[in-house]
Amino acid sequence: MAEPTPGQTPPTQAPPPPDPEDRSVAALVFDVSERASGLVREEIELAKAEVGEKVGKLLRGSVVGIAAGTFAFLALILIMHGIAWLLAEEVFGGNVWSGYFVEAALFLIVAAVAGLIAYRAVQAGAPPVPEQAIEQARLTKEMFESEAEKVGQPTPPPTPQPTPPEAPKP
Repeated sequence: MAEPTPGQTPPTQAPPPPDPEDRSVAALVFDVSERASGLVREEIELAKAEVGEKVGKLLRGSVVGIAAGTFAFLALILIMHGIAWLLAEEVFGGNVWSGYFVEAALFLIVAAVAGLIAYRAVQAGAPPVPEQAIEQARLTKEMFESEAEKVGQPTPPPTPQPTPPEAPKP
């Protein structure tokens, strides 16, 4: 090690960290509570991120579905208009109104099928539940309980686990 020159202070060394076994109970409790609160904050952030991701996916899917449905609807209007005129000329002897009534019935059938499909799709994606965060919180709780049993401390009574609400079945 180089010797300090006159006018310089010798370098100081940081004191060694205290031995974990020499720390007081209050310091250990404080350390545990700090780590537990940090863990809770991280679990909350995970839940927020997971719900945000699921909502984003639902939103993107909905927007693309609406755009596709709009263009398909416009094309269907033109096709159905042509079919109505074709029916009027070939089947109903020039009565255009009867061709449009047949078309209206077909539109109602298509609308009912599309509504059923949309209902099932929305039910499958809702509600957005942070499944990973709930599972991680359950595993953390089990780990704390097993560690408490190893030390010989009584475990607190079990708290009910948050369960995601179930979607009604169609």
